[in-house]
Amino acid sequence: MVKLNKIYTKTGDDGTTGLVDGSRLAKNDPRMAAIGDVDELNSSLGLAICEIADDNALVRTLRIIQNDLFDLGADLATPAVEGDDFAPSQMVLRVVPSQVERLETEIDTVNADLDPLTSFILPGGSKAAAAIHCTRAIARRAERTCVAAAREMAINPQALAYVNRLSDYLFVLGRALNNGGKDDILWVPGASR
Repeated sequence: MVKLNKIYTKTGDDGTTGLVDGSRLAKNDPRMAAIGDVDELNSSLGLAICEIADDNALVRTLRIIQNDLFDLGADLATPAVEGDDFAPSQMVLRVVPSQVERLETEIDTVNADLDPLTSFILPGGSKAAAAIHCTRAIARRAERTCVAAAREMAINPQALAYVNRLSDYLFVLGRALNNGGKDDILWVPGASR
Protein backbone atom coordinates (compact mmCIF):
# COMPACT_ATOMS: atom_id res chain seq x y z
CA MET A 1 0.00 0.00 0.00
CA VAL A 2 1.29 3.42 -0.92
CA LYS A 3 1.18 6.07 1.78
CA LEU A 4 2.43 9.58 1.03
CA ASN A 5 2.46 11.88 4.01
CA LYS A 6 5.11 14.22 2.72
CA ILE A 7 5.29 15.25 -0.93
CA TYR A 8 8.75 16.80 -0.99
CA THR A 9 11.82 15.00 0.29
CA LYS A 10 14.63 17.21 -1.07
CA THR A 11 16.50 14.04 -2.10
CA GLY A 12 16.09 14.96 -5.77
CA ASP A 13 17.66 18.38 -5.41
CA ASP A 14 20.93 16.93 -6.72
CA GLY A 15 19.30 15.93 -10.03
CA THR A 16 18.75 12.28 -9.12
CA THR A 17 15.67 10.25 -8.34
CA GLY A 18 15.04 6.96 -6.59
CA LEU A 19 13.92 3.70 -8.15
CA VAL A 20 11.88 0.89 -6.61
CA ASP A 21 15.02 -1.00 -5.54
CA GLY A 22 16.38 2.04 -3.70
CA SER A 23 19.02 2.86 -6.30
CA ARG A 24 19.28 6.40 -7.64
CA LEU A 25 19.85 7.67 -11.13
CA ALA A 26 19.94 10.96 -13.00
CA LYS A 27 16.55 12.50 -13.71
CA ASN A 28 17.51 12.70 -17.39
CA ASP A 29 18.40 9.01 -17.65
CA PRO A 30 16.61 7.14 -20.51
CA ARG A 31 14.70 5.09 -17.92
CA MET A 32 13.36 8.28 -16.36
CA ALA A 33 12.45 9.70 -19.79
CA ALA A 34 10.34 6.59 -20.39
CA ILE A 35 8.71 6.82 -16.96
CA GLY A 36 7.99 10.51 -17.52
CA ASP A 37 6.42 9.92 -20.92
CA VAL A 38 4.21 7.17 -19.49
CA ASP A 39 3.14 9.60 -16.75
CA GLU A 40 2.31 12.24 -19.36
CA LEU A 41 0.40 9.61 -21.35
CA ASN A 42 -1.67 8.76 -18.29
CA SER A 43 -2.38 12.44 -17.61
CA SER A 44 -3.46 12.99 -21.21
CA LEU A 45 -5.73 9.95 -21.01
CA GLY A 46 -7.30 11.41 -17.86
CA LEU A 47 -8.03 14.63 -19.77
CA ALA A 48 -9.50 12.67 -22.68
CA ILE A 49 -11.77 10.79 -20.27
CA CYS A 50 -13.28 14.14 -19.28
CA GLU A 51 -14.49 14.52 -22.90
CA ILE A 52 -16.25 11.13 -22.91
CA ALA A 53 -17.52 10.95 -19.34
CA ASP A 54 -21.06 10.11 -20.50
CA ASP A 55 -20.04 6.60 -21.68
CA ASN A 56 -19.69 4.66 -18.42
CA ALA A 57 -18.50 1.40 -20.02
CA LEU A 58 -15.79 3.17 -22.01
CA VAL A 59 -14.72 5.23 -18.99
CA ARG A 60 -14.38 2.01 -16.97
CA THR A 61 -12.15 0.55 -19.71
CA LEU A 62 -10.03 3.69 -19.83
CA ARG A 63 -9.68 3.74 -16.03
CA ILE A 64 -8.38 0.16 -16.21
CA ILE A 65 -5.84 1.39 -18.76
CA GLN A 66 -4.88 4.27 -16.47
CA ASN A 67 -4.25 1.77 -13.71
CA ASP A 68 -2.22 -0.35 -16.15
CA LEU A 69 -0.14 2.73 -16.95
CA PHE A 70 0.75 3.05 -13.27
CA ASP A 71 1.74 -0.62 -13.36
CA LEU A 72 3.86 0.16 -16.42
CA GLY A 73 5.54 3.05 -14.61
CA ALA A 74 6.29 0.81 -11.63
CA ASP A 75 7.65 -1.85 -13.98
CA LEU A 76 9.95 0.67 -15.66
CA ALA A 77 11.05 1.96 -12.24
CA THR A 78 12.13 -1.55 -11.16
CA PRO A 79 15.56 -2.38 -12.59
CA ALA A 80 16.05 -5.93 -13.79
CA VAL A 81 18.49 -8.14 -11.95
CA GLU A 82 20.80 -10.69 -13.57
CA GLY A 83 18.72 -13.46 -15.15
CA ASP A 84 15.44 -11.59 -14.58
CA ASP A 85 12.52 -13.20 -16.41
CA PHE A 86 10.32 -10.18 -15.60
CA ALA A 87 7.84 -12.32 -13.67
CA PRO A 88 5.85 -10.38 -11.10
CA SER A 89 6.09 -11.23 -7.41
CA GLN A 90 4.77 -9.90 -4.14
CA MET A 91 7.54 -7.30 -4.16
CA VAL A 92 7.90 -6.66 -7.91
CA LEU A 93 5.14 -5.29 -10.13
CA ARG A 94 5.47 -6.18 -13.81
CA VAL A 95 3.24 -5.80 -16.84
CA VAL A 96 2.02 -9.30 -17.73
CA PRO A 97 0.77 -10.90 -20.96
CA SER A 98 -2.89 -10.78 -19.86
CA GLN A 99 -2.74 -6.97 -19.80
CA VAL A 100 -1.47 -6.92 -23.39
CA GLU A 101 -4.07 -9.51 -24.40
CA ARG A 102 -6.86 -7.42 -22.86
CA LEU A 103 -5.82 -4.50 -25.07
CA GLU A 104 -5.77 -6.77 -28.12
CA THR A 105 -9.32 -7.88 -27.31
CA GLU A 106 -10.40 -4.23 -26.94
CA ILE A 107 -8.78 -3.36 -30.29
CA ASP A 108 -10.56 -6.22 -32.05
CA THR A 109 -13.90 -5.36 -30.43
CA VAL A 110 -13.75 -1.67 -31.36
CA ASN A 111 -12.32 -2.26 -34.83
CA ALA A 112 -15.04 -4.81 -35.71
CA ASP A 113 -17.60 -2.00 -35.91
CA LEU A 114 -15.47 0.33 -38.06
CA ASP A 115 -15.45 0.56 -41.82
CA PRO A 116 -12.05 -0.19 -43.35
CA LEU A 117 -9.86 2.85 -43.90
CA THR A 118 -9.60 4.21 -47.43
CA SER A 119 -7.14 6.95 -46.48
CA PHE A 120 -5.07 8.10 -43.56
CA ILE A 121 -7.13 10.24 -41.21
CA LEU A 122 -6.41 13.62 -39.73
CA PRO A 123 -6.61 13.80 -35.93
CA GLY A 124 -9.83 15.53 -35.01
CA GLY A 125 -13.54 15.26 -35.62
CA SER A 126 -15.24 15.31 -32.25
CA LYS A 127 -13.59 16.77 -29.15
CA ALA A 128 -13.41 13.32 -27.61
CA ALA A 129 -11.74 11.84 -30.70
CA ALA A 130 -9.29 14.74 -30.91
CA ALA A 131 -8.35 14.25 -27.24
CA ILE A 132 -7.83 10.52 -27.81
CA HIS A 133 -5.67 11.21 -30.88
CA CYS A 134 -3.48 13.57 -28.79
CA THR A 135 -3.18 10.80 -26.22
CA ARG A 136 -2.31 8.34 -29.00
CA ALA A 137 0.53 10.60 -30.17
CA ILE A 138 1.88 10.72 -26.61
CA ALA A 139 1.60 6.93 -26.45
CA ARG A 140 3.76 6.69 -29.57
CA ARG A 141 6.36 8.96 -27.95
CA ALA A 142 6.26 6.91 -24.77
CA GLU A 143 6.86 3.81 -26.86
CA ARG A 144 9.88 5.44 -28.53
CA THR A 145 11.41 6.41 -25.19
CA CYS A 146 10.73 2.94 -23.76
CA VAL A 147 12.47 1.39 -26.77
CA ALA A 148 15.38 3.84 -26.37
CA ALA A 149 15.71 2.82 -22.71
CA ALA A 150 15.55 -0.85 -23.70
CA ARG A 151 18.56 -0.31 -25.96
CA GLU A 152 20.59 0.62 -22.86
CA MET A 153 19.13 -1.60 -20.14
CA ALA A 154 16.88 -4.62 -19.69
CA ILE A 155 13.22 -3.62 -19.95
CA ASN A 156 10.29 -6.02 -19.64
CA PRO A 157 9.24 -7.08 -23.17
CA GLN A 158 5.59 -7.10 -22.02
CA ALA A 159 5.94 -3.43 -21.05
CA LEU A 160 7.08 -2.64 -24.58
CA ALA A 161 4.24 -4.70 -26.08
CA TYR A 162 1.69 -2.97 -23.83
CA VAL A 163 2.59 0.56 -24.86
CA ASN A 164 2.66 -0.53 -28.52
CA ARG A 165 -0.83 -2.05 -28.32
CA LEU A 166 -2.13 0.94 -26.40
CA SER A 167 -1.38 3.34 -29.24
CA ASP A 168 -3.19 0.97 -31.63
CA TYR A 169 -6.18 0.84 -29.28
CA LEU A 170 -6.27 4.62 -29.01
CA PHE A 171 -6.22 4.91 -32.80
CA VAL A 172 -9.28 2.70 -33.30
CA LEU A 173 -10.98 4.31 -30.31
CA GLY A 174 -10.48 7.76 -31.86
CA ARG A 175 -12.21 6.49 -34.99
CA ALA A 176 -15.03 4.94 -32.94
CA LEU A 177 -15.57 8.25 -31.16
CA ASN A 178 -16.02 9.89 -34.56
CA ASN A 179 -19.41 8.30 -35.11
CA GLY A 180 -17.92 4.89 -35.79
CA GLY A 181 -15.41 6.39 -38.23
CA LYS A 182 -18.11 8.08 -40.33
CA ASP A 183 -16.98 11.53 -39.13
CA ASP A 184 -13.25 10.85 -39.59
CA ILE A 185 -11.49 13.60 -41.46
CA LEU A 186 -9.67 11.98 -44.35
CA TRP A 187 -6.24 13.09 -45.48
CA VAL A 188 -6.24 14.28 -49.09
CA PRO A 189 -2.62 14.06 -50.27
CA GLY A 190 -1.42 17.29 -51.85
CA ALA A 191 -4.82 18.98 -51.41
CA SER A 192 -3.32 22.35 -50.47
CA ARG A 193 -0.71 22.62 -53.24
